[in-house]
Parts: sequence; structure tokens; C-alpha cells
Amino acid sequence: MRGKLKMSLSYKLIIGCVLTLLVTMSVTFYLISLRQDRLIVQQAENEARTIFRQIIITRKWVADHGGIFVREPPDQPWVKPSPFMLDAAITDQQERRYLRQTPAMVTKALADYAKEQETYWFHITSLNPVNPANRPDDLERQALEAFAREEMEEFMTMETINRDVYLRYISPLYTETVCLDCHGNYRINDVRGAISVTLPLSETFAEAARNRRLLFAAMGLVVMVLSGSLLLMIRHLVLTPMQTLAMAITRYSRSGHREDAVILQTGDEFEELSRSFARMAGKLSDYHHNLEDKIQIATRDLEQSNRQLLAANRLLAATNVKKSDFIARASHELRTPLTSVKGGMEYLTARLTSLDPDTGRACSRDELLDFLELIRNNTDRLIRMVNIMLDIERIEMGTMSSLNTQDFDLALLVWESREELALTAAAKNIAITTRGPQALTVRADEDRIRQVLTNLLANAVKFAPQNSEVQLRFSQEEEIAVVEVEDQGAGIEPGQEEKIFEKFYRLGDKEGSGLGLAICRSIIEAHGGRIGAENRPEGGARFYFHLPTR
Repeated sequence: MRGKLKMSLSYKLIIGCVLTLLVTMSVTFYLISLRQDRLIVQQAENEARTIFRQIIITRKWVADHGGIFVREPPDQPWVKPSPFMLDAAITDQQERRYLRQTPAMVTKALADYAKEQETYWFHITSLNPVNPANRPDDLERQALEAFAREEMEEFMTMETINRDVYLRYISPLYTETVCLDCHGNYRINDVRGAISVTLPLSETFAEAARNRRLLFAAMGLVVMVLSGSLLLMIRHLVLTPMQTLAMAITRYSRSGHREDAVILQTGDEFEELSRSFARMAGKLSDYHHNLEDKIQIATRDLEQSNRQLLAANRLLAATNVKKSDFIARASHELRTPLTSVKGGMEYLTARLTSLDPDTGRACSRDELLDFLELIRNNTDRLIRMVNIMLDIERIEMGTMSSLNTQDFDLALLVWESREELALTAAAKNIAITTRGPQALTVRADEDRIRQVLTNLLANAVKFAPQNSEVQLRFSQEEEIAVVEVEDQGAGIEPGQEEKIFEKFYRLGDKEGSGLGLAICRSIIEAHGGRIGAENRPEGGARFYFHLPTR
């Protein structure tokens, strides 16, 4: 198939080149032929004009000299002297007779002599000739009439006579001063006749035809030589490199190896094309390998994204579960104080409704105060729970934007928190011991960190048994402040270390809203730290949090 395509391309190129050459050379040949014919005609026209001017000069010379004497032809005794001229004949010493010839007679004699030589001939003619031999033919009459009407100054045409081509040139004869000696009835510049010059052109056109045939044969030879040369050059310079390059492209398309992209050593555009193809093949191979690497990386990224998506889905599901649990717990926790408030209000309403204005019977004042105190305590509890939940949400949603960060001494804050809970701990005979550096500067929200410390110490005191010890330690590790609170209570149930930081989660039957540790975690994480809890090996629980100092 490749060989067939190659030969087809060769034939197309050769046919195209041959047709182009043929058309170009044919047009050139045609234009040259036209130009040659035109040059022949122009040359003949110039020659006819030259002959006419030579005749005119001869006639004028003869007229200026009053005619010329020509020896009487011995074989033409019938030739008589002109009756219109004086001294028309003379005789020399040898008794040879000479006849005086007028310009018209000389012209006629020259015309007869030229015709005998068969080179060209001319004819003096007039519409009113004196000599019957000077009568015009049809073409001459047509020209003479046109000259008389002053329509043209010369007449020229091509005429075919007995298959021979002739150039007919006719130009008028004007009356001049020298003509009046013999023709007194003429007027100056009158058209008294014309001279018709006839040039045979058949031999000239035949020679031109032979030249055209020779030129046509040369054109055919040139076309054949150029076609053969083009075929050889196209095969060697175009088709062979093209076939080699096509085979290299085919091999590369099958294997994809850059080694199959050969570089032609032709020193021309095909070499540049092969080098460009080799560079392209190299880039494609590199791109293919890079693409495979990118596909592998993208596949791994996609797998990782899928795993992250699955983890996010699991986290979302767990969050939904936590949300439902939070709503349930929040509803339960809020229902208890609300129920107490509602019961107290119903009791007060019933008691106040049963009062008798006539008897003056009244309710016990202490009883009413007890129920009002119950209502106030539960209302405070509700407000506190709602504020804590809003505080948690605000901290978790706003992160650091809701914190009033500034530099403060954490050591001083620890001692102040210890003093706040000293009385509560003393009621249970619990000793709070503190250990840490004299000063520890951190940049954080002092009120929030105080809230975390107070909550952790309060929980430790709450869950610690009587006559025990609560330890409060703080230190700095590089740029992290570490605070630890340990008690000697029952500790944390295994697996509950993370749950205790969830909202509304409570250990045992201790009172509380279950929101303290949740807000502690929100505050610490908002500062970029972390909080946790674990059981002590010797018993009790240890709560800690890490806080960046900057």
C-alpha cells in the first residue's frame, strides 16, 4: 500500500509538472509565434516604406536633373521618344541613340526590372493614367479614392494570390514644383497618383513555420528532460525521505519508544522535520510517563479522598448521633428545673386561690418563701445552663475571635484559683497542694483559663473523698504550659476518658449540668491547646491541659 501511494504521488507530481510545463511553454510558444508573425509583417511594412521612399527619391533626383538619357534598346525599335519633352533623343559620336526618360518612365522601367528579378515589384498608377498600363487594380483604386478624400496617408494590407501571401503597400504621389515643367495643369500637393509596392511573404512565413516546428520539437525535448529530471529528483529528494519518515512514525505509533524516531541526514527540510518529530516523540514519551505517574498519584489521592470521605461520613453520622443525644439530654436537663418551676408555681397559684378574704385566713409565710426560693434556684439553674450552652457554641463557632487574649501570669492565676476553692476543700478536710514555678507568662484569655482551672479544681474537690489531697501542678515545656489536677477519688471508668468531655455527660450520681468539662475542652481547643483525663496508677484521676504560651 505504501509503494502504491508513493507511485501515485510520483505520477501526480510528474503529471502536474508536465502539464504546467506544457501549458507554460505552449502559451510562450503561441505568444512567440504571434510576435514572430507580427515582426515579419512589421519588417515587411518597413521594407515597403523604404522601397517607396527610395522610389520617391529616385523620381525626385530624375526630376531635379530634368530627366535622364537611357540608351535606346537595340532589340526594342518600337520605343519612341516622349512627345512631351524637348530634346527627347540625342545621338553620341558612335551614332548610338539615347532617349530622354521622365520620372514616370524611369519608375515604370524600374518596376519592370524588379518584377523580372522576382524580389518585389511596384506599380505606378493613377485614376486618370496617361499610359494604359498604369491603370489601377481594384485594391489600388480603393486606395486612390481614399487618398483623394484625404481619409488616409498610406494603405497597407495582406493579400493572398494563388495561395501565396503578399504585402500590398500603397502610398500617394503628391505634385511638387519640379513636376510642373511637364505637367503644367497640376497643382502643388495634389494627389496625381500612387505607387503600389508588392512584397512576396510566402517564403518568409514558410521559414517562420519551420522555425516554429523546430521550437516545438525543442519544447517537447525540454519537457521530456525536465520531467525525467523531476521524477528522479522527487524520488531521491522527496519520496524516499518521506517514506523513511512515514515508516518511523508508524513504528513510533505502535511502540511509543522514542528510539524509533529516526533523524534523516539529508541536510534539508526533511532533516529538520525528522528532528522536530524526534523532539516531539521525546516530549510525548516524557509526557506519557509523567501522565502515568500523575494518574497513579491521582488514583492514590482519590483513594485517600475516598477514605477521608468515608471517615467524614462516619464522623457526620457520629455527629448526628451526638446531636440527637445532645438534644435528648438537653431536653431532659432543662425539663427537670422547668418541672420544679412549674410545680412551685402551680402550688403557689393553688394556695393563693384558696385564700378567703372574709375570714382573713392566710398561707404560711415560710411555706411561700420556700417555694419562691425553689423557683428562684431552678430559674438560676436554667439561666446558668443556657448561658453555658451558648458559651460553648460561641467558643466552638468563633474560635479565637471570641477570646480576649493578653499576657498574664499563669502562676498567679493558679494560686488565686486555689484560694477560691480553699473553703470548699476545707469543709471536706481536703488539702490542695500546689507546685510550679514562681512565674509563668502565657498569652491567652485570662478569664477563660480561670474558668477552666476553677472547673477542674471544683470537680477534683467534688469527687475526692474526705481527708484526702488534691494536687495542682503547672510547668513549662518549651513553648507549652502544662497544668495538671490530680485527686484520690474513684477515678474514671475505663473507656470514658473522652466521653466525660461531652455535653451533659455526668459521672455517677453527682449533681451538675454535665457541661463543665465540655466548656473546658472548648476553651482549651479555642486557644490551640488540648485537654485530657486519665486514671492514676495509685488511684484517682488526673486531668491536664496543654496551653501554648504564645
